[in-house]
Order: sequence, then structure tokens, then C-alpha cells
Amino acid sequence: MAYGNALACLADPTRRRIFERLRSGPAPVGIVARGLPVSRPAVSQHLKVLKEAGLVNDRPEGTRRVYYIDPDGLGELRAWLDQFWTAALESFKQEIEAEAPNRARRKP
Repeated sequence: MAYGNALACLADPTRRRIFERLRSGPAPVGIVARGLPVSRPAVSQHLKVLKEAGLVNDRPEGTRRVYYIDPDGLGELRAWLDQFWTAALESFKQEIEAEAPNRARRKP
């Protein structure tokens, strides 16, 4: 149930902003922190939480770490969310199919 950790992690608005910044591609902490109302060390701590939740990962590049969205963790969260979309579409389909005979009878 890693999606629960991911959802709890993204409940924090600062972490959501950090995560959203990574959607444009990998970035070091300094770039991610630019313009945020928190310090670089605070951004590093938020990235650590995002990493523990499986949403981001990092790799060394010279003397710094570059963070990026982890497609595996995001995939697990997406799969969990997709089950609701699939259920909603199935309900919609059943409703349309149930109404089809009534619509056919109303046509002149």
C-alpha cells in the first residue's frame, strides 16, 4: 500500500510544489529550491520524504545529487487511481446501456 504513503506525502503543499517542479525534468536541490518560500535544507528534507514515499529518486552528478520523478512509484499511485476511473466508466456504460431501450422507444 505504498500509494497511501505517496498520498500522505503529497498532502503537504510544499512537497506537491517540489514534486510538480520535477515534472519538467531532473534537477539538483538548488534549482528545485529556487523561488520556494523555504530554505535549501528544507527542500532537501522534503525531497527525502518524497524519496521515502517512492515518488522521486536521485542520482549523483559530480558533487551534487539530481532528483527526478520515479516512474515506478508514480506508476503504482496511478494504477491505484485508475481503478476509480475504470469503475466510474463501467458505471457510466451500464447506465447508458440501461437507458438505450427507453431512448429507442421514444423516437417517432
